[in-house]
Amino acid sequence: MVTLAPRDAPPRPVEPVDPHRPEGPAATADRADLAPRANPIDPATAVDPADLARPANQSDLAPRAHPIDPAAAGDPADLARPAGADPLPVALSPRRTGQAVGDLATPGGEIPPGELVRDVAERFFGDPGLEALAVTDGGRPLGLVTRPRLLLQLARGFGQELYARRPITRIALPDPLVLDDACGVVDAVSRALARPRETVYDDAVIVDGTGRFRGLLSMRALVLEQGFALARSLVEQEAAEARAADLEQLERMRARFLAHTAHELRSPANAVVGVAELLRRHAEKGAWHQVAARLPLLLRAASTLRSTVNNVLDLSRLEAGRTEVEVGEVELGPVLDDVAATARLLAGEKPVAVVIDDAAAPARIVTDGQKLRQILLNLASNAAKFTEAGRVVLGAAAEGGGCRLWVSDTGIGIRAEDLSRLFVPFSQLEEAGTRRHEGSGLGLVIARSIAQLLGGRIEVRSVPDEGTTFTLHLPARAGEATAA
Repeated sequence: MVTLAPRDAPPRPVEPVDPHRPEGPAATADRADLAPRANPIDPATAVDPADLARPANQSDLAPRAHPIDPAAAGDPADLARPAGADPLPVALSPRRTGQAVGDLATPGGEIPPGELVRDVAERFFGDPGLEALAVTDGGRPLGLVTRPRLLLQLARGFGQELYARRPITRIALPDPLVLDDACGVVDAVSRALARPRETVYDDAVIVDGTGRFRGLLSMRALVLEQGFALARSLVEQEAAEARAADLEQLERMRARFLAHTAHELRSPANAVVGVAELLRRHAEKGAWHQVAARLPLLLRAASTLRSTVNNVLDLSRLEAGRTEVEVGEVELGPVLDDVAATARLLAGEKPVAVVIDDAAAPARIVTDGQKLRQILLNLASNAAKFTEAGRVVLGAAAEGGGCRLWVSDTGIGIRAEDLSRLFVPFSQLEEAGTRRHEGSGLGLVIARSIAQLLGGRIEVRSVPDEGTTFTLHLPARAGEATAA
């Protein structure tokens, strides 16, 4: 036990003597070399010199039991593990999964077992990036020296006086994690995490198939890299799942589109074929009045067929960005009259009145007249289709420097949860097998795309069983953005 003199007592003249160190001037010179850092305890205050040569098997000076007797310092027996000791166990990987630790090991970083502690300490002091060194003898690993453990050992009590001239095996970790170079990274991390907590992040010693030292592997860096890899993997998996969900949604939309479009194309095509056959028979009999009576049916079926094909082509051009805008002055009156007349034809014999409300409308606006007509026709077609009785109103009014146009109806309306599906390509609110109204489901999508092309936007308000209003906001000049 070391007893320190009271702070106010004069220091005793006894100087501590290391029984394993020769006396004389050379010893004094060596003492300075052995202590690269000042020891906080003044050796002059030590009472008993024999306290400095305590056996190494006591817990405060040797936290790990070591087979080398401290009294044998300088003896060649210190330079190797005992003859009867087992070699360090090597963690072999039963199978290689992914990257192997041998591919990641850093070559070098080994010292012989006879190297003095002070020399090893100087290597760590001289290289701040050095974290560990493997103790090897003839290429076989015997232990591991880590920066934190070495510095802690030297900082304890008389650590520098006790260990500086001793071989590094005195304070080396005798049981580091030794991995075969074919061991997989996942297995290596698992084995490191299974070790005692204070050694989990120690470097692993990598050996080849014959047990010879290959290099060191930073487990701390490896665990961090594995964590980052896992995070990246999770992000990539989520992105892949999102892409897969999008593709599935797109596939369902395309399937619905094909079902709707096939029906829309087949019905008028069948009508065209059927009416044409009737016309042929009437013509053979010379019943020209029957031919004249059936011609409107043929024209209507052909127009429906052409409209469906045009919608598909228009959507493909809009999505490909091949639609051009031809800007010029457009008179609103004739456009509204033309759209209203078409809506009356589409309503047919249903008790639906189509009216125009343009009292506050500007006489002219600057936009693409053909595309404006197409937007209003698509909106009015929907209004006439889904209104069984009541009226359809086409309105226009000045709005700031631009114009506001709307199409309202007293039809079946749209549920709030279905509003988000109105402008989805290839989507309809009715299923193909049960729907009562014709249409490919592309009219509103095309109308909104054209409105955006003109710098405008479309808004919708609807109440089920009361009606729906679509409002088109256009800027003063086509291509300028409108305020939301």
